[in-house]
Amino acid sequence: MKTGQLTRFGHTSADIAQDFAEHLKYSLDADVYHATAEGRYTALAYAIRDRIIHQWDLSRKTQRATNSKRVYYLSLEFLMGRAMTNNIINMKLKGEVKEAMAELGYRYEDLADVEPDAGLGNGGLGRLAACFLDSLATMELPAYGYGIRYNYGIFRQQIRNGWQVEQPDNWLRDGNPWEIQRPDLIYPVQFGGEVKVIRENGRDLFKWIGSEQINGMAYDMPIIGYGGNTVNTLRLWSAKAPEEFNFQEFNEGDYTEAVRAKVSAENLSQVLYPNDTLYMGKELRLKQQYFFVACSLADIVRRFKRQNLSWSHFPEFAAIQLNDTHPSLSIPEMMRILIDLEGLGWDEAWDITLNVMGYTNHTLMPEALEKWPLPMIQSILPRHMQIIFEINHRFLQQAVSFFPLQPQMLSKVSIVEETNPKQVRMANLSIIGSHSTNGVAVLHSELLKTTMFPEFNLIFPDRFNNKTNGITQRRWLLDANPPLAAKITEAIGDGWITDYAQISKLAPFADDAAFRSDFAAIKRQAKIAAADFLRKDCSLTVDPDTMFDVQVKRIHEYKRQFLNALDILMIYNRLKKDPQFAASFPPMTFLFGGKAAPGYVNAKLIIKFINNIAKVINADKDVAGKLTVLFMPNYRVTMAEKIIPATNLSEQISTAGTEASGTGNMKFMCNGALTIGTMDGANVEIAQEAGKDNLFIFGHTEEEIAAMRSSYDPYSWVINDPEIKKVVDLIVSGYFNVNEPNIFEPLRRALFDRGDRYFHFADLRDYADTHERARKLYFSDPDEWNRKAILNIAASGKFSSDRTIREYADEIWHVKPCHIELDPNSDTVLADARNPEAVMAGATSGTDAAPTKKIKATKK
Repeated sequence: MKTGQLTRFGHTSADIAQDFAEHLKYSLDADVYHATAEGRYTALAYAIRDRIIHQWDLSRKTQRATNSKRVYYLSLEFLMGRAMTNNIINMKLKGEVKEAMAELGYRYEDLADVEPDAGLGNGGLGRLAACFLDSLATMELPAYGYGIRYNYGIFRQQIRNGWQVEQPDNWLRDGNPWEIQRPDLIYPVQFGGEVKVIRENGRDLFKWIGSEQINGMAYDMPIIGYGGNTVNTLRLWSAKAPEEFNFQEFNEGDYTEAVRAKVSAENLSQVLYPNDTLYMGKELRLKQQYFFVACSLADIVRRFKRQNLSWSHFPEFAAIQLNDTHPSLSIPEMMRILIDLEGLGWDEAWDITLNVMGYTNHTLMPEALEKWPLPMIQSILPRHMQIIFEINHRFLQQAVSFFPLQPQMLSKVSIVEETNPKQVRMANLSIIGSHSTNGVAVLHSELLKTTMFPEFNLIFPDRFNNKTNGITQRRWLLDANPPLAAKITEAIGDGWITDYAQISKLAPFADDAAFRSDFAAIKRQAKIAAADFLRKDCSLTVDPDTMFDVQVKRIHEYKRQFLNALDILMIYNRLKKDPQFAASFPPMTFLFGGKAAPGYVNAKLIIKFINNIAKVINADKDVAGKLTVLFMPNYRVTMAEKIIPATNLSEQISTAGTEASGTGNMKFMCNGALTIGTMDGANVEIAQEAGKDNLFIFGHTEEEIAAMRSSYDPYSWVINDPEIKKVVDLIVSGYFNVNEPNIFEPLRRALFDRGDRYFHFADLRDYADTHERARKLYFSDPDEWNRKAILNIAASGKFSSDRTIREYADEIWHVKPCHIELDPNSDTVLADARNPEAVMAGATSGTDAAPTKKIKATKK
């Protein structure tokens, strides 16, 4: 090590090895005989975290010193995955860490594999939030993410006899070495009780007296921008009881009752609710939403009040983004703080609230729009219900001028739905209480204005806008696919890592035979790695010399995993009955992955159906070596990082007009998979960027689906296509039931008795023909396939979350970057450790305080 350099700031392999060894001994009391794999991973995590802490502190101080406006991204879900590899990549320390571990006899990859996924989300919503945090830090935009520190994340999925079985995911079992507990940041959150009105100085003052209190304690995780300059914060709230236990009841021997309040309070942050319509109406879910909103806003307000500015400056200080409607209680909570606690009048409070709030909508499914029973909100949050009533009353007075003598239109835009019981529409509240409502793809944003919320678009035409989703290329290409990333950098330089628009420079290499050959070799290497991962992770055997056709996403009828299965059965039938087809059919592996919400019966049946057809097909000697179908259990971020780089054909086949955006399509695209898909969500923009000739597009458009909805008859599509009819007959005959009679009857009813809501049979023939076209190209002209794959990568520049965040920052949040100097050698440690009372006393008496380093800060 360099003379005088502290090991926890040094970035050489020797420094990292030394710090690892010290943490193993002094933090974990481990030695060569007593160290566990978990202990070694934790020691390395601590060693890396040491190199983050100073820059993290410097980021906060610099942003504060420059009065930088911050983004506060509120999301009930953050699907972060593993932190180790991402942090090391962004700090540009991968080579040094690998060398340090090798010097001590370890493989860095083995230690990284110990880390559990932080599965604090159900799917795309939470993963998008994670990508956004990465982009915010890389682009040096001051930001906090706010969410809940669930003790149990999204369930661990097992497959037993073809069925999904949910197991608890105790991701915190061995602790989380990346987080910092903040016991100094605890906010009381109340529920229930009553609202008292006090008349004072001619004005009604409202005092909410809750009947239950739960405390929220902050846990912080660092979010490191690429290069390590800016380190932002993901602050997660954990529910704590105001008192550990009732000492009197304990003394009286009632031990269970003594801790009941503690257990009840801490249940609030125990479990992430699955993405399931069954949660609607559940009291615990509503409490979770208010709990994290109340803690987050209290924290934002505390930070603002430290500046001693008038409230009129608050919109210049904070931009609060609501990631879907889960944080929508932020609107009445902000009003409660401003009116009840800060004494502002309604109009001023409303103007401030409106200007700081932005809302992102993530769905085109009317039934997925969040609603809460009015009596439940009234009981749990009585003051908030009063505020919502007042917001609604004032809004409807405004709306009536747009819809005179049209009560049915006013009913549509009202926050309160007049059902029995009455419901509170959280999307309506979010639109009314925010200055911006954005969709997440061009098609989605247009449909929000024309189909979902046309009345609101008439009232607030300037509020609706589009922000097409994106992914971070650092996680999904640089980290997930190092060989391809290295090849791209060799060809065009490394500027694409932080300016993904530069990926377009790769396009000419699609016509370079040597580059195509190298790309093919890298893809096969990725398939071998994926096969090895699946063998170790879930005991699945995959042949890397087959074509990998992959559909990985949440299991849902609209995402149409069942359509994929129907096409597989058409292929299976032809292989069995048509010798000529079988002789020319290339070997294929169909890979499925994804979780179904525990209460979603048909989604779980689709998993069962896929596993049953896999069992039959994989055991059939007639198709052995030609056709393999596998369901990969417990799909998660870590699995995605292995499977996506290995994929040849990416299935993005939702019914047109149902998928808001999708981000999996973008991850596959930048890793060189070709897309087979409908013109839905961001597929539309992918086709525009890459050219339709470089994708396999099929199916009815959103307009065609809308036009045929009232007259659609799935029977006619089946009867008029003999090949499809044979598949349906095979399913109905019980061929795939595997000794479970009528097991798939609910799926048959959904497809026929209830009219095939997602148009499987209307799109199946076109899908099957398009799929055959893709297969033939892959095997007859692999060079052309690789050329198209490279062109897809080169066209993926638009789909970086950096571009998305730049649009949010410029057009919604109006925040600017705050540059942080990279300062690996701290000379402020002693100053920061001094007793603050002594520092203040020294300043008052004129004595010298410990020197502190001057912050170098610039806004750019």
